[in-house]
Amino acid sequence: MKEKGFSNQLYTKLQTEKILERIARFDNKLYLEFGGKLFDDMHAYRVLPGFEYNAKINILKQLKDKAEIIFVISAGDIERNKIRADFGITYGDDVLRLIDKIRAMGIYINSVVVTQYSGQSAADVFLNKLNRRGEKTYVHRRTLGYPTDVDTIVSDVGYGANPYIETTRPLVVVTAPGPGSGKLATCLSQLYHEYKRGVKAGYAKFETFPVWNLPLRHPVNVAYEAATADLADINMIDPYHLEAYGISTVNYNRDIECFPIVKSILTKITGDENLYRSPTDMGVNMAGFAITDDEVVRKAGRQEIIRRFYKTSCDYKQGLCDISAPQRIRLLMNENKIPFSERTVVEPALKKAEQSLSPSVAIELPDGRIVVGRASGLMTSCSSAVLNAIKMLADIADDELLLSPAVLEPITRLKKEVLHRDKFRLNLADVLTALSICAADDETVNKAYLKLTLLKDCEAHSSCMLPEIDMSMLRKLGVNVTCEPEFATKELYGI
Repeated sequence: MKEKGFSNQLYTKLQTEKILERIARFDNKLYLEFGGKLFDDMHAYRVLPGFEYNAKINILKQLKDKAEIIFVISAGDIERNKIRADFGITYGDDVLRLIDKIRAMGIYINSVVVTQYSGQSAADVFLNKLNRRGEKTYVHRRTLGYPTDVDTIVSDVGYGANPYIETTRPLVVVTAPGPGSGKLATCLSQLYHEYKRGVKAGYAKFETFPVWNLPLRHPVNVAYEAATADLADINMIDPYHLEAYGISTVNYNRDIECFPIVKSILTKITGDENLYRSPTDMGVNMAGFAITDDEVVRKAGRQEIIRRFYKTSCDYKQGLCDISAPQRIRLLMNENKIPFSERTVVEPALKKAEQSLSPSVAIELPDGRIVVGRASGLMTSCSSAVLNAIKMLADIADDELLLSPAVLEPITRLKKEVLHRDKFRLNLADVLTALSICAADDETVNKAYLKLTLLKDCEAHSSCMLPEIDMSMLRKLGVNVTCEPEFATKELYGI
């Protein structure tokens, strides 16, 4: 069973209280910039064992009578078809997915704002799609005078040029599918309009990482640096907080660098020079107070740093990021004395690949046993490893077949003769479908099938980069998989 080092119940209680306290501080109107993910915060789930990956949305669900949500997405991200890596879908599609999920929970969705708009055609298509489904949308162009000319920014030709978003509830959550979407600018624009209307609204930031009251080099905070290596985020001691209060807290470079600008803008809008004295002051993050076992979260943070190294190394190999990202994480590993050997599934996968001369995958089971699988003429390495894993968990002999040839033969024939696939190895989606069919009338197969849920939170490693379909299915099973930054073949199309 996965060790826990974090109390989600305590976190929910403290975080809810802190948000309500911040709303009351202002004119019963708070614009809360939500960093990270509302749903499926798998990074927090991995580095804070015990954190529920839907903790943030569950907090909002408790506050749903007071809250409404504005989604923000950059026109540039829409134009570039930017992908949310953990789901393999675009930022635009993620906004649509989140709206559906949140609305089903009874939480009010106000609107969608497309920021940094300058006539991008893809953004127009996205807006049309929403408008024709009856969703409220707004467009924000680049703010005139930003970032240095505060008098212009806080004026009718700056924030005033943006349309005012009508809101009705005390808590307005401004969130986005990823970083750099324009959440802060949207919050400050709304503050400008609220003050013009005589409403003394407030602004705050809900950002889980870095955890401000953990040490600077704590593995949980270092894991945040690793996760944002492509953005070149660096954790720092907040100098403004240290100067104002004599207390060391942790923030990151972008928030610290832009604090003088944000403070000047807030002062210009509100007239209160001491509204916030540091970037840390702006935050409402109680995660550090809910850690119950520091050693467990330290261990989890170190594992995440290694996982992030493999992830960015594969991204670089596929042309998705610059070489500086994996290099940065490698330096973090060196600085914090984190060897690759801490990830116990790496060596078995590489050893099996060397012995078999085939791509191989190793999976660490909940009891610590490690099982491996290699690619064959019939199925991918991922498929083999998962079948071997559930057989081991079900105490089924290794040489016993789970999948009936009568079921597999039509699938391979479909791929080869109907779909005209050059390659027709059975991927993990194929194998799981076949397994579910075979389980219907075979007690032994059903016994193995029922063990699939035990793969959640297991660690896995592949000797080469896996096809996206296999990666996607492992993510859905809850397996934390990493890959060597190597292609499975020398062929250019696909891997």
